[in-house]
Amino acid sequence: MRTSLRIIFCLTTLLVLAFANANESRTKQDLDAVQKELEKSQKSYQQQNERFNKLKRKLRDFELQIAQHAKALSLTEQGINENRQQQYTLENENKSLNQQKIRLQKLLAGQLKSAYMTGSHDYSKMLLNQEHSATLERTLSYYDYFNKARIAQIETLKEVIKQLAENQESLEQKQQQLNDLFKQQTERLAALKASKEQRQNSLSQLNSALKQTQSAIAYLKENEQTLITTLSQLHEQQSESLVPVELIGLRSKKGKLPWPSKGRLKHRFGQRKHAGMNWKGVVIAAKTGDNVKAVQQGQVVFADWLNGFGWVIVIDHGLGYMSLYGHAQTLLKDVGDQVRSGESIALVGQSGGQANPGLYFELRHKGSAVDPVKWCK
Repeated sequence: MRTSLRIIFCLTTLLVLAFANANESRTKQDLDAVQKELEKSQKSYQQQNERFNKLKRKLRDFELQIAQHAKALSLTEQGINENRQQQYTLENENKSLNQQKIRLQKLLAGQLKSAYMTGSHDYSKMLLNQEHSATLERTLSYYDYFNKARIAQIETLKEVIKQLAENQESLEQKQQQLNDLFKQQTERLAALKASKEQRQNSLSQLNSALKQTQSAIAYLKENEQTLITTLSQLHEQQSESLVPVELIGLRSKKGKLPWPSKGRLKHRFGQRKHAGMNWKGVVIAAKTGDNVKAVQQGQVVFADWLNGFGWVIVIDHGLGYMSLYGHAQTLLKDVGDQVRSGESIALVGQSGGQANPGLYFELRHKGSAVDPVKWCK
């Protein structure tokens, strides 16, 4: 009996050990499989993330091209307007000179006619005739006066004709310059259009990659944190490289500031943006290429591209007040520039991965965002 129990115990022990070894083997296999899958997923995620970052840089490059073309186009249009004004001035000068030329020609013709009428007296005979000395003296004075007047008028006429020729040459040069500017404008427009199309393709790829790598909310939070950090650094740093400017802040202008661009408010301050995120400024639905104007005088302290916000310009108004303008197509001012209230500082765009054109506008006091609606009229 005891022998039988021993046999049963041994068999049971062997079965338990065998089962335990089998379980351990399966657990190890499962762990190895999980680890391999994790390594595969991690590698895939890294590849996707690298692709995502590459697409972000690609989008930035295209938006840089757009900004360069748009700024050059703006300067070209400014040159065209200046050229037209110069041509208008030259044409007015031409009209005035032509009128002066006609007047001088008429005066000269009248004097020549008068000289011809008196020519029957024969100037040489009058010199030889000594009978009427008083009359002779008056006649000689008359001849001398009109002779000098004719010479002066002829010289003036020659100068007018010379000025007309110079004006005509200037007009032809201005017209050639205008033709060159129009050619540049056409080329810039074509380049801008091509860059916009490339940017749109890049944006579609970026949005597709974004869905594969991380949530849109996490991406937006990262972008907002980048902006907050940048503004915090601007607020705290001492800009030794900037020329000191006396700025009076915005406090006295509360409720009186002009809006930086025309358009309806697409998003308002404090509205829910995404889960755990609210708008720190407003989005104004404006047209691409519209002027973005400074709401008050100040000094540019930041002008660069930021993830999610595109081309951004920040103006320091003094006493802790700053205004921020984002999603611009291009920036017209650089760091250190002093700007006046109402002066154009950028052009409306959709940089930073925006699907539609518009202006992102923030007002901040000592680093904290304030509602622009309460400050702008």
